[in-house]
Amino acid sequence: MALGSQERNAEAAAANGARIYELRTYTTNEGKLDDLHARFADHTNTIFVRHNMTLIGYWTPSEGDKKDNTLVYIIGHESRDAAKANWRAFSADAGWKKAYADSKKDGALVSKVESVFLDPTDYSPLR
Repeated sequence: MALGSQERNAEAAAANGARIYELRTYTTNEGKLDDLHARFADHTNTIFVRHNMTLIGYWTPSEGDKKDNTLVYIIGHESRDAAKANWRAFSADAGWKKAYADSKKDGALVSKVESVFLDPTDYSPLR
């Protein structure tokens, strides 16, 4: 997905009023961070968008012991109920199932997933 599309997606989220955001942190198995980046770039992001998840941003730590094995990202959903429905649809997506299976051929990429749902404050630029 082109960067311009991601930026428009985040801008649309801000323009649509209050939403819920999901902060996700993935810890990879040793040596698997680049493979995880490839899976997101080549498959996951497109599937997220197909299932009504708004791409907000992706980060990796720039220093410390987590810089070589951690991906942090935020996606947006219309509501908590929508988030549940979005994840159910994502998990059932044939494209995701194939991408996930293919990415695990040389061992699992991710050892730990953490998810926190966030409500924007009154003064947050992203609402």
